[in-house]
Amino acid sequence: MTILKLKKINQFLKQPYPFYYQNRNFYLFVLFLFLLAFGFNYFFKPFDVHVPEHKMDYLWISVIHSFTPVVIAILFLPLLKKPDIENTWNVGKEILLIAVYLFLIGSVQFLIRDIIYDNPNNWSWRYFFEEIRNTFLVGILLISILISLNHNRLNSLNMKKAAKLYFEKNQVPESVPTNSVAIKTQVKSDDFMLNPLNLIYAKSDGNYTEIHILKEEVVEKSLKRISIKELELQLNSVVTIVRTHRSYLVNINYLVKVTGNAQGYRLHLKKTDDLVPVSRNMIAQFEEHTKTLNTSA
Repeated sequence: MTILKLKKINQFLKQPYPFYYQNRNFYLFVLFLFLLAFGFNYFFKPFDVHVPEHKMDYLWISVIHSFTPVVIAILFLPLLKKPDIENTWNVGKEILLIAVYLFLIGSVQFLIRDIIYDNPNNWSWRYFFEEIRNTFLVGILLISILISLNHNRLNSLNMKKAAKLYFEKNQVPESVPTNSVAIKTQVKSDDFMLNPLNLIYAKSDGNYTEIHILKEEVVEKSLKRISIKELELQLNSVVTIVRTHRSYLVNINYLVKVTGNAQGYRLHLKKTDDLVPVSRNMIAQFEEHTKTLNTSA
């Protein structure tokens, strides 16, 4: 039973999770975090406020406490610019990031106590653990509110964009080469011939790629020792085969409709119930590609 629970927890932690901390979204996130933290600290005073210990007005104390998360977030920024981080982000990484972030905020709040409070016990373990505890209590509440608001915003935005993309989409060209393409894999004995007309989509599976092909109205799956990037390069002359995600290639000829969620788009395809994701950082590329195909249709 314990092993089963651990497996479920591991599966939960590995689930894809929207990555909010890039470009303009990052700075908006930090700004709202500052405003939310300041308003919460100044107006609600969530913890005991012993005024005689204050070295400055409580307004400025609230500003300092609210500005600390901003500084630490900006210091985090280089770590959040790693290549392909958005496509590999998951629940476990999100939880770890928030935990480390809040711990650092609490630690800094402890280190600056002498600037704010006139208390001989500022440098005690008691206040260290108190600052960490208070930061986690307030931080989890505020970050949960921000993430929820941003998740709903992205979900609504992508749903609207996906619906518009679908209703504006014309029939894409059927002019896919009917000649099979010789695909070279990492193992010569695993080389194979692929008719692009029959390819529905391909999905990365570690060192392999799972290829979904339509043969006589039946979808067949095969696992080949080739990376998704290598397969994409060998099929780059086929305009209807598009990279939509770090792990996916899809044949637009099989596209039925597009729906959206907080992580990007979801492609509904003919002949399969599987949904192919379009990651948020590939949405612009996907839209441009489909627009080009529509123009040439």
